[in-house]
Amino acid sequence: MFQKVDPKTLDQNVFSLIGEQWMLITAGTKERCNTMTASWGGLGVLWGKHVATVYIRPQRYTYEFVEKSDCFTLAFFGPEYREALGLCGSKSGRDVDKIAACGFTVAEGVCGAPYFEQAELVLVCKKAYWQDMDPAHFLDPEVDGKHYPGRDYHRIYIGEIVEALKKV
Repeated sequence: MFQKVDPKTLDQNVFSLIGEQWMLITAGTKERCNTMTASWGGLGVLWGKHVATVYIRPQRYTYEFVEKSDCFTLAFFGPEYREALGLCGSKSGRDVDKIAACGFTVAEGVCGAPYFEQAELVLVCKKAYWQDMDPAHFLDPEVDGKHYPGRDYHRIYIGEIVEALKKV
């Protein structure tokens, strides 16, 4: 069971939460959605609103769902789901029903955004901005070669956090 909370009351370390524990980015509908594991992103304040920033490569199946949706969710899990998050980060939803393989139960937040009942924390984000990364703007030239040998630059999405749900 989840309780709505004010994003300002969240006390987790976002560097650990995103970079070490990972998160699932999910978009679509409760009936048809896709999810991917991510360890890049951020939480903060922009334009006077609580926001989340995520990065998705265009070849990812989840990209198609985020593109077509007004909202996406970020879901954070306990350590017992590490293997499931590993699967969601290594397999494509085009080839595998990742949600069934992980035993996840899909729920629905505001905007009709899908998330998983097994999560500990869910942030429902309404898309507010997107931009494609431009390699001409890398100030450290090593970033391009190290992270983009295939020149498959991420699309950056900024979403306003319109609902925060914490497991009780």
